[in-house]
Amino acid sequence: MSRRDLLRFGGGLALGGGLSSLVGCGSRSGGGAKATLAPATGDVQSFEAYPGLHPAVVKIGLNRDGQSSGVILIDSHFGPGQQGPMILDRDGQLVWFRKVSDSGAALRAFNLRAETYLGQPVLTWYEGPVVSGHGQGHYEIVDATYSTVAVVEAGNGYQGDLHEFFLTPDGTAFFTCYGTGFADLSSLGGGKHAPYFYGVAQEVDVKTGKVLFQWRSDEHVAFAESYAPLPKDSGTPWDYFHINSISLSGSEDLLISSRHTWTVYKVSRRTGAVLSRMGGKKSDFKFGPGAAYAWQHDVTQQADGRVTVFDNGTGLYVTQPGSRGLLLAVDEAKGTVDLVRAYSHPDFALRAGALGSVQLLPDGHVFVGWGVHAWYTEFRADGTALLDGNLAGSATQSYRAFRSPWTGRPAAPPGVAVKLTGDGMTVFAAWNGATEVAHWAVLAGKDRSRLQRAKVAVKDGFETAIPVPDRMPYLAVAALDASGRQLGLSPTITT
Repeated sequence: MSRRDLLRFGGGLALGGGLSSLVGCGSRSGGGAKATLAPATGDVQSFEAYPGLHPAVVKIGLNRDGQSSGVILIDSHFGPGQQGPMILDRDGQLVWFRKVSDSGAALRAFNLRAETYLGQPVLTWYEGPVVSGHGQGHYEIVDATYSTVAVVEAGNGYQGDLHEFFLTPDGTAFFTCYGTGFADLSSLGGGKHAPYFYGVAQEVDVKTGKVLFQWRSDEHVAFAESYAPLPKDSGTPWDYFHINSISLSGSEDLLISSRHTWTVYKVSRRTGAVLSRMGGKKSDFKFGPGAAYAWQHDVTQQADGRVTVFDNGTGLYVTQPGSRGLLLAVDEAKGTVDLVRAYSHPDFALRAGALGSVQLLPDGHVFVGWGVHAWYTEFRADGTALLDGNLAGSATQSYRAFRSPWTGRPAAPPGVAVKLTGDGMTVFAAWNGATEVAHWAVLAGKDRSRLQRAKVAVKDGFETAIPVPDRMPYLAVAALDASGRQLGLSPTITT
């Protein structure tokens, strides 16, 4: 089977051991596109100035003008290279990467986003292991210097799940959790005391950790609503609900997505009551042509009332030729859901068996993360693709992908390295997480305390290689912004 056929027909069944590792390669260009490839060996990047940093390679196949502003926020949580949250520029060049593990088996990072906490810009993500298709970890919040602002833990005996985490203007956080219960499932073909997973939505105060809201799926949603078959092993918990996103619906309600019931539940924040069901076996809405979804992820209500959905279209069985990003018009009074537009991958009928995201950008563009396939695509509102990239490698996987404004000013100094070349030297300069660097100045001298500016070079990607004709025993690099102002200074090293 060709790579294209693998992409067209491949799909994972569940997060964890059943995840598909089918990811294809290829480069496409057109309409003034620019194809680029980050410096790498094989599927993993390496840098002289950061010798301990080895994230997955990023490939850009489509890179047209007219894109939205902002960086790309993504994660690598499985496959070659180190695992961790990652920021990229439009050319696929690394901006920031934090290693959480050398292997995705033990510790992973999911769902990197740029948010606001108490009026300040922050990054947030899930960090922890993946157990039985969900997370059992916590949430990191860091500021523009990449210093920890807070670590958020779930309350009431639960552990934080990988699928959802976001902050509110009130200094609270919403996220998902999973719990285990036992029930008589004999009427469905299971045991009389069978284990099952239920979904939990929590809201906590970030500063105090106090649980302000909690909702459990098994207190509101019947097992019969599920499309997921019971496991063959009676000792394996049945994941009948699989909570995977939470979204605010006005100030009073929530939208809670259940992958395994194909349903989006509107839930009262005051009482926890289910107010309506959109999709699934007991839908309160009628769907127009092309609007129905299955095994969905990342359901988000927009400010104008429209709803974005990542329609996986594949899971335990296939419902669509390929996964889609959906923009839906929801009329609660009429009980209708109509398709505004569907966004498919520009080259492949990608079947993302798990994960994925859809982001509606302020200028009307739509940014889609293709889940396990580790692709991301930016579209104009009319469906024209402007940017398409992927984390390369035969098994690399990501969860969501976003495009957001972000200014990084790392607390740590820039990195520097040197290689001697003939009578001169090549200096390598990089600053993990810095977004305002325009030029690098090489400072060199015979006396460690008296370095002189030897050369200035334009920043070129994550790491800039700067040839210097004369050797000096001591050197450092200074990061400069577009006006020539010094932003940071590396340690002084000896050649």
